Amino acid sequence: MKKSMQFISALLLFSSSILYSQQINNTTSSNNKKAIRVNLYGSYTFEDSFDSYYDAGNYYQGQLQDGMQYGAGVEFEIHPNTFLELSYLRQDTNAPTQYYNGGLFDKYADFDVTMNYIMLGGNHSFRRPNSQIEGFGGLMAGMAIIDIKNPNSNYSDSVTKFAWGAKGGAIIWATKAIGVKLQAQLLSVTQSVGGGIAIGTGGVGAGVSSYSSIYQFSLGGGLVFALGQ
Repeated sequence: MKKSMQFISALLLFSSSILYSQQINNTTSSNNKKAIRVNLYGSYTFEDSFDSYYDAGNYYQGQLQDGMQYGAGVEFEIHPNTFLELSYLRQDTNAPTQYYNGGLFDKYADFDVTMNYIMLGGNHSFRRPNSQIEGFGGLMAGMAIIDIKNPNSNYSDSVTKFAWGAKGGAIIWATKAIGVKLQAQLLSVTQSVGGGIAIGTGGVGAGVSSYSSIYQFSLGGGLVFALGQ
């Protein structure tokens, strides 16, 4: 939670600094205006199974449950119809998991999990003249901060992993300044980079794992606010 609040504060400072610099640019050049957009996100994320070995005799398998994912992002137009976006996304969920030590499934826990994504990506938009509908697509990369707690032992831990994603959809502009965004999105956490999230009889922790990635597909959207329109 502390890391999330720090990022949200940094995001607000980042957007404020961009808006301030944009206002300065507008006073010196009215022919080269760049768009700034603030996105508020809300999507339904589907469940995904995972499994991993993290030493010679320990193995676990589980399922990250579905639920709502929400967040915010700031986009800055770096070229016509090309945007750079800094975004934060969060999902509070759970992961029913079986794990064993020595060859038999002898433990079960329904872990409390918080998925925090901090992503930087590029989006490209396309729109016909005088149309209210704008299509877009983009790729992103960043990190996932995963907080996990074992309710059986009250042991908790956090791990940071590389994450990447892709998205596409459309914006329906109600006015020049406000639009409704509809999008499909895929986010993936690569556990093979620097080890995985180890779940064992002692609780949870960081351990060496085999290649095992988490894929989170979501459908939803949100609101788009075009600043300075």
